[in-house]
Amino acid sequence: MSSNVDLNNRPDYDQVIQDIADYVLNFKVESEEALDTARNCLMDTLGCGLLALRFPECTKHLGPIVEGTTVPNGARVPGTQFRLDPVKAAWDIGCIVRWLDYNDTWLAAEWGHPSDNLGGILAVADYLSQKRVSEGKDPLTIRDVLESMIMAHEIQGCLALENSFNRVGLDHVVLVKVASTAVVARLHGASREETLSALSHAWVDGQSLRTYRHAPNAGSRKSWAAGDATSRAARLVDIAMRGEMGIPGALSAPQWGFYDVLFSKTNKDQHLKQEDERKFAFQRDYGSYVMENVLFKISFPAEFHAQTAAEAAVALHEQVKGRVDEIERVEMTTHESAIRIISKVGPLANPADRDHCLQYMAAVPLLFGELVAEQYEDGFHNAHPEIDKLRDKMVIIEDERYSKEYHDPDKRSIANAIQVFFKDGTFTEKVAVEYPIGHRRRREEGIPLLEDKFQANLATRFPAGRSEQIFDLCKQQQKLEATPVNAFMDLFVI
Repeated sequence: MSSNVDLNNRPDYDQVIQDIADYVLNFKVESEEALDTARNCLMDTLGCGLLALRFPECTKHLGPIVEGTTVPNGARVPGTQFRLDPVKAAWDIGCIVRWLDYNDTWLAAEWGHPSDNLGGILAVADYLSQKRVSEGKDPLTIRDVLESMIMAHEIQGCLALENSFNRVGLDHVVLVKVASTAVVARLHGASREETLSALSHAWVDGQSLRTYRHAPNAGSRKSWAAGDATSRAARLVDIAMRGEMGIPGALSAPQWGFYDVLFSKTNKDQHLKQEDERKFAFQRDYGSYVMENVLFKISFPAEFHAQTAAEAAVALHEQVKGRVDEIERVEMTTHESAIRIISKVGPLANPADRDHCLQYMAAVPLLFGELVAEQYEDGFHNAHPEIDKLRDKMVIIEDERYSKEYHDPDKRSIANAIQVFFKDGTFTEKVAVEYPIGHRRRREEGIPLLEDKFQANLATRFPAGRSEQIFDLCKQQQKLEATPVNAFMDLFVI
């Protein structure tokens, strides 16, 4: 036989793909902590989306591709009158959820925002519920949504624990696409083979580069990239449900698979211990760990590596305000991931550039005592040249303990410290914040503030009576879980 041929023995599905499929098909959610956290996550995520509707740069993306399109049983986009096919609805929901960089976060070897998956989950669940009711069947309930959220968080988060996609220039939304694909298949009642097929296509799909998240190209695509990913998941599941064959070796195929093409130079960090850099490494089996430990952005609409920096800056505001000309330097002590991802100098071109700049996210609360979404906008930035003046005085220092404990599974801190030095030789105290208020270690302190955030965001879109009705329902775990998805979504139509 000639040696110039390929051996065409079709393989079994890659074990990574099988494990994800078996998890969503067989796992039973029993953790009350995970369900309670998912309920809070649902509130927070929807609230972030409602707040984003105040920004025209976001709303210009919303609605049907063809104006005036009518979709039977169309999925609703919260806070709007749109009824769309589930693929475009997933895009729109994902877009508004992520626009302000205010929804939840997961930090590990890879970063991301697991609640981005709500775009696909909610759009498909709303569509399927309406369709079932029209056929005389029972709708899906919010319990189905919460379970899907827990599973999507787990898939995205566990893949992120030991595998750095950013090291090879890939954006973390690849994990949104994969996680959304798995749980959307589950909502559809897909078979194992259909689920495997859909997941294989998610890995084979072209994956987003991180170009739009980093200087000098940071831009607003980062605000809709996750919506695009969760929307793509809804489309791939639809394709698989129509009987499309899968690609079993999507990850491991020599030369042509994901590992060899896109993952071959990753995971050089010292904290990672995988022997073969062309395969994913796993720290734990899938369960409900990620939802239980997810990080909420409660106080600041800012990239999460800077949350504690902003909190420290607010604490120092009273000692700094009105004295910017007297400042000699500002020392910011942080961790390696923050330096690699969001530390930058030079002009900041747009709001997306500013909300991913560590120095900007510290300078604003130092000067004004707060950090809100409007302070990233061009008008605010241009009106306050003292922000850039203060940025130029900042010195960024890595604390190796901060970097180590960032990756420690028993700690997972996101530490930052700030100290301001004045020209007269005086200085402030060094304010260090190691765990942000959205951390699991600060849940008791954080959840009441998260509820306040949700109520405030509801009030930006709905009258008082509707806002109170939605909030009261979301506060009651059992009642919310039993609510049909279509009835829940009715409350969010303006």
